[in-house]
Amino acid sequence: MKRGVSCLGRFMPRMSVSANTLFPFFFFFLFEVMQGTCWAEAYTHLPSMVLALSKPNIVIPPGMEFNHIVPHDADMDGDAEAHDENTSSDPPIWSEIMRFFTNRRKPMILALARPDPKKNLTTLVKAFGECRPLRELANLTLIMGNRDDIDEMSGTSASVLVSILKLIDKYDLYGQVAYPKHHKQVEVPEIYRLAAKTKGVFINPAFIEPFGLTLIEAAAYGLPIVATKNGGPVDIIKVLDNGLLVDPHDQKSIADALLKLVADKQLWSKCKNAGLKNIHLFSWTEHCKTYLSRIASCKPRQPNWQKSDLKFEESESDSPGDSLNIQDISLNLKLSLDGEKTEGGSNLDDTLDSEENAVDAKSKMENAVLKLSKSMDKAHIDGGNLHGHAARRRKYVFVIAVDSDSSSGLLEIVRTVLEAAVDLRSKGPVGIVISTALTIAELNSILQSGGLSASEFDAFICNSGGELYYPSTRAEDKSTGFPFIKDSNYHSHVEYRWGGENLRKTLVKWATSVNEKKGQDGAQIVIAEDSASTSHCYAFKVNDFSLLTPLKELRKFLRFQALRCHSVYCLNGTRLNVIPVMASRSQALRYLYVRWHTELSNFVVFTGEYGDTDYETLLGGIHKKIVLKAVCSEARKLHANRVYPLEHVVSFDSPNIVQAGGSNPEDILAALGKLGILKS
Repeated sequence: MKRGVSCLGRFMPRMSVSANTLFPFFFFFLFEVMQGTCWAEAYTHLPSMVLALSKPNIVIPPGMEFNHIVPHDADMDGDAEAHDENTSSDPPIWSEIMRFFTNRRKPMILALARPDPKKNLTTLVKAFGECRPLRELANLTLIMGNRDDIDEMSGTSASVLVSILKLIDKYDLYGQVAYPKHHKQVEVPEIYRLAAKTKGVFINPAFIEPFGLTLIEAAAYGLPIVATKNGGPVDIIKVLDNGLLVDPHDQKSIADALLKLVADKQLWSKCKNAGLKNIHLFSWTEHCKTYLSRIASCKPRQPNWQKSDLKFEESESDSPGDSLNIQDISLNLKLSLDGEKTEGGSNLDDTLDSEENAVDAKSKMENAVLKLSKSMDKAHIDGGNLHGHAARRRKYVFVIAVDSDSSSGLLEIVRTVLEAAVDLRSKGPVGIVISTALTIAELNSILQSGGLSASEFDAFICNSGGELYYPSTRAEDKSTGFPFIKDSNYHSHVEYRWGGENLRKTLVKWATSVNEKKGQDGAQIVIAEDSASTSHCYAFKVNDFSLLTPLKELRKFLRFQALRCHSVYCLNGTRLNVIPVMASRSQALRYLYVRWHTELSNFVVFTGEYGDTDYETLLGGIHKKIVLKAVCSEARKLHANRVYPLEHVVSFDSPNIVQAGGSNPEDILAALGKLGILKS
């Protein structure tokens, strides 16, 4: 293990996360990221981990392995003679450090950091040089990476190192400061052990430290610590109780803290023992315990519909419009009446037994029916809540996420999937969801042109996941030619950090800049498309995709503006959709999975061979996928600037992914058979 301590949170490689591991609530995890930025600020760069707790935001530090670490119990005073006689058995790095010192028995003040101005090593050397008592009691060791020639180092690193060498010369610290040129990463544990052997102290004087992994490493080897009061060390020392916090700008404060720990042997032993006693709080075992306890105390980010779903659980209707039958009304009526209490504490049933209260009971009955009727209307208004009860009874859910090159092509695929769903009715009801970059109005127009009714579908994910709709069963909605209901709960969910008007203005400025730089003779490469924009999706029409900024550059530009969102090139490169960071087509599917209580493995997503730039997010997870070959082939150009192969994030050899020969009914039925959904 590198550096003697394993911290899987220290590096963040690209990972494929199964969709079934996602919860309707999220956590922050603390990783050592964004060196040089405020540690609290660094947390905002974990976009898909948003806290939804009943308490304030909670940070869970990463876990580490300490089982292999054995703190050094002996000290230089106790075995000085043995050390002088057996130096050949010591690790090579010990002699490499000790050769700098005139008095090798003095405690070692250890700093381990790259030569960067933010690490504040020059202030440490000044504090050491200007404090004579400290110089008389201790040596200073600076492990500043590896170097061969200062002239070959980067300008900033070379400048810091030269400043340190000048300070050593200024204060005449020769024989008191070690600054070895080379060390191996596997030797870092031995450096900690050497410092502990001399009864030394570890110091991190950085101006700002996002987390402070080296502090935990040092504590694991029995070293008391002195650390900056800015950032992660505050929480680390609060937990370990093994050191002192200092103002990194105050030389005297640094020198006094170091002198206090070096001179007071009782305090040094107390800090050492406290660190060793509490270090397990940063272990993986403790990390998991904390994580699970926080999950248990979570206040789920679920809207009110989830609580009311139990009332309709037993309904057997298969039609979205019939989700609430007479049994449902009776059940809710009973619940409503049972909830009515008389002043004496008896319920309505007792009251009904009394003839003198018969009139009052009748009045309450009428009020209860009226209340239920209003709640039903509100449920429709709030986003098709009642429809969810029918959708949850679907055995399978087919998701048509084919980014077809034409409207006719999309319509043909929709018809084909509907036909395949009919063949599966014997195994149970099949739900149909359309997932597209189109607006709901554009999609409605396509469905009407093909003679299809909105009631034949269960949900519509539009605007690349920025909007979610259900078919409406209300007569007034059908009469307007817009038979859809927006899911207001979904929109509340994706509202997190949505830039709103500020984001729209920034995007308009970006589009203007692109047109000025790349447009010839006043040509408009990209322009705002208000007709395709919604409250949670800003759409731009792309006239020449070949001249447009690569998507990664646009994302970088928006991040620099502190705007968190998803940008998607779609519709074969003719449109740009910008949606909230919590919204996407894949996130909308997970939302439906949670809402409908449907097994995620029973979702079947149909995609083309290529698609919009969010195409790959639909291919991960445990839901089943059918890739229609030779469909959306023209969308290949949207992925020309991919920095990594699609195979690196999508496992095409997974049993959950099947490639269909084409988009005709026979090919789709054959693919369903390979997935084990349709038996031959």
